[in-house]
Amino acid sequence: MRLNATLARTTEWAGQPLRLLLVIAAIMLAMFATSADAMRVSPMVVEITTRGAGSSARIEVQNVGSTALPFETRITRIEFDDNGEMTETPADEDFLVFPPQGIVPVGGRQVVRVQWIGDPDLALSRAYYVGIHQIPVDLSDSGSTETVGGQLQVVYNMKSLLTVAPPGAEPQVRVVSVAPTMLTAAPQSSVEVDPALGESAPEAASQEMRPGVRVELRNTGTRYAMMSAADWTVEGTGLDGRPLRVSISATQVNEAVGVGYLAPAGGRRTFEVPTGEAFSADRPIKVSFSR
Repeated sequence: MRLNATLARTTEWAGQPLRLLLVIAAIMLAMFATSADAMRVSPMVVEITTRGAGSSARIEVQNVGSTALPFETRITRIEFDDNGEMTETPADEDFLVFPPQGIVPVGGRQVVRVQWIGDPDLALSRAYYVGIHQIPVDLSDSGSTETVGGQLQVVYNMKSLLTVAPPGAEPQVRVVSVAPTMLTAAPQSSVEVDPALGESAPEAASQEMRPGVRVELRNTGTRYAMMSAADWTVEGTGLDGRPLRVSISATQVNEAVGVGYLAPAGGRRTFEVPTGEAFSADRPIKVSFSR
C-alpha cells in the first residue's frame, strides 16, 4: 500500500475535509511509517530578481529518513483570479535547475540551484512553487517472492514559494473593505502561501471562537506584497461604544494567514486576522500597516 503524503508548506480556500485528511495522514505516519523516507526543504520562501547576482536561489534538500532519498524538482507558476482562487501551471521553462533530479543519502544534504532564465525585462513580479518531489520506489521489483501488498511507502512532496521581481518594482496595497468576524482558534503554518496546503491542522475537538476582522486588500503595484512582513493596526469602536485600537505583530499575522502573498497589478485577497477584542459592525474600521 502506498500513502502519498503531500506536505506542502508553502495562501486559505480549502475547507475542513482536506484538513481532516491531513490529520488522518499524520496518524497513519506515526503508527505505520516510523522508518519511512523523510525530507526537509529550506528555505520555504525565496525572493529573487530578474537580473544580476540576485537572479538565482539555493534550496537545500535534507534527508532525515532511514533510506536513500531520490527526488525530482517541478516548478509551477501560481496565479489568482478575481475571486482569489489560486491556480498552478507548469513553468519549468522559466528556470534552469541543477540538479533537476538527485539522490540524497541518509543524513545527507543536496543543494538545488534555481536560476531565472525568463524575461529579464519582466514588467510585473511573479510567484512560483518549487516542488521537491520524492520519487517512489517500485516495491514490486525488490526481488523477494513475498507479497508486498502490506508494505507502506510514504512519498513526500514539499514546496518552496519562489517570487521573482524586476528591479525597482514596488507594491501599492490599499484596503478595500473591513468587517468584524468570529474566527476559530486554529493556528496556521507560518510559511504557507495557502494554509490549506500545510501540515498544521486544527485539533478536532477545538471549536473555540475568537473575535477578528475580515480584511479585503488590493495591490495595484508592480511588485507582490507579503502581508505577514508588516505589523497591522486595527482601529474602530468596541462593542461598549468606546474607541478601540489593536496592534497585531507581523508574527501574529504570519500565524493567522501564512506569508500573506498578494499578487501585483490589481491582485485581491481577503484575510481573516484575530484581534482579541470585538469591533462594532456599525462603526467604521480602519486597518493600517507598518514595517
